Amino acid sequence: MNSPAEIPFNSFIEIDRNAETAIYLQLANQMAKAIQLGYLPIGTKLPGTRQMSTIFNLHRNTIVASFQELEAQGWIEIIPNKGSFVLNQTTQKFQKIDTNQTYNINSYSDETGFTFEKSFLLDHPYENFTQRLYLTDGTVDPRLAELKIPAKLYSTILKRKSSVRKINQSQNDYFLSHLTNYLNLTRGLHLSKNNILVTRSAEISLFLTARILLKENEFVAVSNLSYYKSNMIFQTQNVKIKQIKTDENGINTSDLRQICEQFPIRMLYLTPHHHYPTTVTLSSERRIELVNLSKEFGFVIIEDDYDFDFHYSNHPILPLASTDQNGMVIYTGKFGNYLAPGYRVGFLIAPQNFIEEAKKHLYILDQQVDPFIEQVIGEMIDEGEIHRVLKKLRKEYKERRDYFCNNLLNEFENQLSFTLPKGGLAVWINWNIQLNLMQLKTDAEKYDLHIPQTILYQTHQIIGMRIGFAHLTFDEIDEIISILKKCIAKQLNSIKSLI
Repeated sequence: MNSPAEIPFNSFIEIDRNAETAIYLQLANQMAKAIQLGYLPIGTKLPGTRQMSTIFNLHRNTIVASFQELEAQGWIEIIPNKGSFVLNQTTQKFQKIDTNQTYNINSYSDETGFTFEKSFLLDHPYENFTQRLYLTDGTVDPRLAELKIPAKLYSTILKRKSSVRKINQSQNDYFLSHLTNYLNLTRGLHLSKNNILVTRSAEISLFLTARILLKENEFVAVSNLSYYKSNMIFQTQNVKIKQIKTDENGINTSDLRQICEQFPIRMLYLTPHHHYPTTVTLSSERRIELVNLSKEFGFVIIEDDYDFDFHYSNHPILPLASTDQNGMVIYTGKFGNYLAPGYRVGFLIAPQNFIEEAKKHLYILDQQVDPFIEQVIGEMIDEGEIHRVLKKLRKEYKERRDYFCNNLLNEFENQLSFTLPKGGLAVWINWNIQLNLMQLKTDAEKYDLHIPQTILYQTHQIIGMRIGFAHLTFDEIDEIISILKKCIAKQLNSIKSLI
């Protein structure tokens, strides 16, 4: 057993007097960690509180409080008139502490002591940036998010006596009923509550679907220009992805047929309402052909209603799921994208037997729900607040779309081409000039503008960008287009100087 005087406490315990954690707790926590690591072996008699106060230059009362905390946690035993002793917490054989070595147990290890396989497919596609201005692939303006109505409702709901009964509910029937009715009315669906599963995000819904349906080395069809997140999710299942050509009418069904004749396609993923990234809407003829191909070749259609709520015409095209009679379409999406983040949910719509299976997986992954948030959303739907919020935002985003597109035409003339999107929050731009988009990204940063790599599409055939407009004010649009014009002019002048 070590004599207390031999223990080099200052070599493995460090007190941060500026930290928010109380000093007595810092000392207790680090002493407990030292016991776990074997720096203080079983049976070690600790120095007295007066001696410890001298060692750490702390008030004796702080040491007493720390020892009491250690005793309460079961790390030491305080025996009156004898001292404080380290208790046996484990059968681990401790090594005697090396008094000549300095230890730091005030930080967590940076590296694991074991090996594991890293996924490069899931490397985060977003980049940290410090620029004041930034582009996106099409996101709402957080400054316009509706905050007051849900906050007021939430406060009111918490004060109701009936709310207490809802705390332990796994699903709020009131919310689910109104969400189901809302989706039926806005999307021409024919759902019951048994056909819908609510998740925290559209990506979780898609992940559950891929996890249930896909096996290793099965074939998944996606458009040749497609959503990077969905591709990342599919690749976690070790599947083989086949790309289908797209054009101004959406995914090319003739090319899809040829692929289906060569490979046993298990699943087709598409965003038919506003195709990601090109924003085009799948034509009515191709919708019918897709349903027929699905029936003929037996593949599942995963229909993502990306940006469905943001349409700028009076008659949005209804989803494939609204006409599915064969149970081959699984419909995923996001509700409340225009609300504050805590009030947004994802949903998964499918035949009842698939929903029941998905519930099993969701129960393991994410059992927790907030019944009060669900009640807020249900009441906003019931009272028509969702409709009023959306109507207001559609008007604002339509004005931003028109202003952005008019400025593009005025400033770049024949240098680019695009089709005015009928909905969504972004514009797909094809550059008609030779540009290095990564160089454009680098040059823009010098003017305080961040361009994420995920919105850039450059191949031998395509020089394209998906640029979001909804998160930008008119003044920000003016400034960003001015920066882009400077950066592009710089590139073109550099090319001319080399000729």
